[in-house]
This record gives sequence, C-alpha cells and structure tokens, in this order.
Amino acid sequence: MIENNGLNDNITFRTEALTKDYITGETVVQALRGVTLDIPKGDMVVLLGPSGSGKSTFLNIIGGLDSPTSGEVYFKKDRLSDYSEQQLTLFRRHNVGFVFQAYNLVPSLTALENVALVTDISLDPLPPMEAMKAVNMENRAHHFPSQLSGGEQQRVAIARALAKRPEVLLCDEPTGALDSETGIVVLKALRDVNKDYGTTTIIITHNAAIADMADRVIYFADGQVVNIKVNDNPCAPEEIVW
Repeated sequence: MIENNGLNDNITFRTEALTKDYITGETVVQALRGVTLDIPKGDMVVLLGPSGSGKSTFLNIIGGLDSPTSGEVYFKKDRLSDYSEQQLTLFRRHNVGFVFQAYNLVPSLTALENVALVTDISLDPLPPMEAMKAVNMENRAHHFPSQLSGGEQQRVAIARALAKRPEVLLCDEPTGALDSETGIVVLKALRDVNKDYGTTTIIITHNAAIADMADRVIYFADGQVVNIKVNDNPCAPEEIVW
C-alpha cells in the first residue's frame, strides 16, 4: 500500500479530485465532479444537498462499496485504490459500520441476536449487550424486530454497526423514515456513539436542521462540494428544531 505523506493521524478520510461517472447507453451521468476534502478523525459530519447531488455516491466510495472513475480516496494513510477486493472486504468488515434508512434486521432473530451476528466476523468486537446499552436498548434486547418501533429498530441497527467497534460510522438517511420525536432519539444515539467511542460519524440527510448538531457540515450540489461549514458549538440533538 502506498502512503501519502501529506496525511496525518488526525485525518480519517481524504479524497482528491474524486469523480464518478455512470454510463447508460450513450448517456453519461457525472455523479461526482472532482471532490477534494478531508474528514477529520472523531468528527460528526453531516452531508447536505438535494437528491442527485452526489452525497450517497460519495459515501459509498469512501465506505468501499463503490469505486471512483478517477481520483483518490485515502483511509488514514492508505490509498483505497491500492486495495485488492479481499482487502476492501476486510476494510469494510473491520473499519466501517453502515446504517441505512432501511433497518435490515433479520426478523427471526431477537434484537440482541441481530447485534451478535456481526461480532462473529469482527476482530475486536464489543459485547453485544454493551452495544445495546450504548443506544439505550438493553431493555428491549430479547424482543423481535416486529415487536419494536421504527426508532427502536434503527437503534438496534446502530448497535449492530457499533458492535464491530468500527473507526467510522456511515449513515445514509438514518432518520428518513422516522417522525421528529423518534428521529431525535436516533440522533442522540449516534451522537453518544460519536462522543463515547470516538467514532468518526458521517450522516447524509435532507433535513438541514440536523446540521446544527454536526462538527462539520459539507454541502453538495451537482456532484461537487460547494461549501464546508465548521460548527464550533454543535447543539445537542434534543435542541434541534425539526
């Protein structure tokens, strides 16, 4: 793997002139158009922008789920383009926790068993119940997904991602299907994970109000980063006006 000497231990991700093109027949859609930015270690970062602005494509590429058309992605001091498919699989497995709008829980397993699934393939996992306690779901650990509300299922999904003890938590519209009260409970769980475990947390959302709780807000439009705002005084999730 090739080391980029320009990176230091305080940077989790760096992208350089990142592009992504999707080709359908004779049509080329430029999802990303030269995105260059740093994601500092331990930050809570919110990505804002309209649908089709490149947010999810960016998240998928830095998470190792997709590859860029051109440009580079560095995870700490490693260049992801130097990784083999096996190394990318291990990168996702050991370093990245994913939380999506769909909870993707196994319906025949309890909440605790859903969390325990990932600990079998992790190098240094949290005990499943500790992960459940981190999102205040220990009292619902032995319930099945069908017995849980949407917000509770999402917190189980966060616990499942956390149980791997990842360095990074990537969240694509984690509150998109939730009402404001439930959404704030989920955001509090994400903030607690970020602060208590030092997990770099990146959240895609259409809800601009959520930006108030972020350390850093990155605005996307037409496949480009158009603004970056550093928030010196992030608010508590409970203070968000939905």
